[in-house]
Amino acid sequence: MLKKILVLGGTRFFGKRLVEQLLNEGHDVTIATRGNNDDSFGQSVTRIKVDRTDSTALKLALGTSSFDVVYDNICYKPQDAEEAVKLFADRVGQYILTSSGSVYTFGEQRLVESDFDPYHYALPPAYEQDIDYAEAKRLVEAVFMQKASFPVAAVRFPIVLGHDDYTRRLHFHIEHVQQELPIGIPNLDAKMTYIRSDEAAALLAWLGQTDLKGPFNASSHGELSLREILEMLTQETGKHPRITDEVNEKNSSPFGIPEPFMLDITKASAAGFSFMQLQEWFPKLVREIVHSSAK
Repeated sequence: MLKKILVLGGTRFFGKRLVEQLLNEGHDVTIATRGNNDDSFGQSVTRIKVDRTDSTALKLALGTSSFDVVYDNICYKPQDAEEAVKLFADRVGQYILTSSGSVYTFGEQRLVESDFDPYHYALPPAYEQDIDYAEAKRLVEAVFMQKASFPVAAVRFPIVLGHDDYTRRLHFHIEHVQQELPIGIPNLDAKMTYIRSDEAAALLAWLGQTDLKGPFNASSHGELSLREILEMLTQETGKHPRITDEVNEKNSSPFGIPEPFMLDITKASAAGFSFMQLQEWFPKLVREIVHSSAK
């Protein structure tokens, strides 16, 4: 069924891929961004230029519009979640929040959705301005799950990778190996799950065609340690990484974690989404980035 959809943040990385997929499916798509990044959607989308952290401006920009689905890729503060809960009451059929695996803590066990319960997480009487990313995402989920009058699904992503990753996290490792620069790693053998940007977009698009709600983990099948990733880089570059356990701001690996961090994807899989195999795309992505950077 074709739907009227609003995407908050949809001009880069997997947000852009989500919009592309929604357009390919024939949906009526509106994107709301600050307008800092150009897009290639032409006249296929309706554009709203607004800072979503400015609740008054967002309310004015949306007017009386209502939507079948709202995708919120850029909610980083509980204050913004509170405003969204009020703004979209009675004007959205389903709200899909891009959350993060950061709501969990590290550990040996594969993490399931019940390991963080946003429905009962305590909300403070007032929010501090300076909250770290993980706690902010916990509070964002808690606000939506406890206060929204409309159905909400929250997707907990691990690290998302792709050629279009503007944070260049995989690129960091490749460039440091190529340039023989030290990489600070607290635990070489801590395994982690990952997801590719187009797979993340596909999961979001799929959710919008369901009536599912609540939290969902999302990642490719499988996991990798930094030791395994660096072995791939050695094979592709012919160079051995300079590894140090003296981690600082300059050398710190974006994949560096003290303990394993693996998401269990049984819930989304059982609901009908088919995830990719990590080993089918990760080595290929490494190879492509190594070869493109060598040109």
